[in-house]
Amino acid sequence: MKSVADPDPTMTSEERAYVTQLLKDSLAEYLSHVESLSEAQWNWKSVPGRWSIGETAEHIMLNEAFLFGVIQRALQSPPDPEWLNKTAGKSDLLERLMPDRSRKAIAPEPVHPKGLRKEEVIGQFKQLRSQTLHFAETTQLPLKAHTREHPFPVFGTLNAYQWLLYIPLHHKRHNQQIAVAMLT
Repeated sequence: MKSVADPDPTMTSEERAYVTQLLKDSLAEYLSHVESLSEAQWNWKSVPGRWSIGETAEHIMLNEAFLFGVIQRALQSPPDPEWLNKTAGKSDLLERLMPDRSRKAIAPEPVHPKGLRKEEVIGQFKQLRSQTLHFAETTQLPLKAHTREHPFPVFGTLNAYQWLLYIPLHHKRHNQQIAVAMLT
C-alpha cells in the first residue's frame, strides 16, 4: 500500500504540459529548417567527415525511434523501488547538459544515418513524433518508477519520464547543429 508520503511516479500535469510543448516546439523548429531545403543543401557538409544536414536530420529521426524504444523497455521492466534516489536531479541535469554542444558525444551505431532520402526522413520522423506526442499526452503509466541506464556515465540511471524528456532535448541540440550548418 502506498503511503501518503510516497511520491507519485506518474507525470504531473506540469511535467506533461512541459514535455508535450518541447516535443511540439522541436518538431516545428526541425520542419522549419529542413522541409524547404534543396537536395544540394540537404547533402551539404560544413566540414568533411561530419554529417550533412540531411544526415543530422536522419539521425534525429532514428534517435526518436531508438529513445522511444528505451522508454518501452523501461516500462516492460519491474518498477525500481529506488527510482526516486537513483533519478533525483536528473531532469535538471538533462536540461543543463543536452543543449550544450561544446561537449561532443559519439552516437551509437543504431542511430547513425543510413542515407535515406529527404522525403523518407521527414515522413518517418513526422510519424514517429506523432506517436511520441500521443504517448506524452495520454499515458497514465508510472513513468518515473521504471528506470534504464544511460550509456553515458554522466547521466547514469534515468526514469522513463526523463527518457521522454531526453527526446526533445536531444532533438533541440541537433536542431542547433542544423541551424549552424545552414549559416556556413
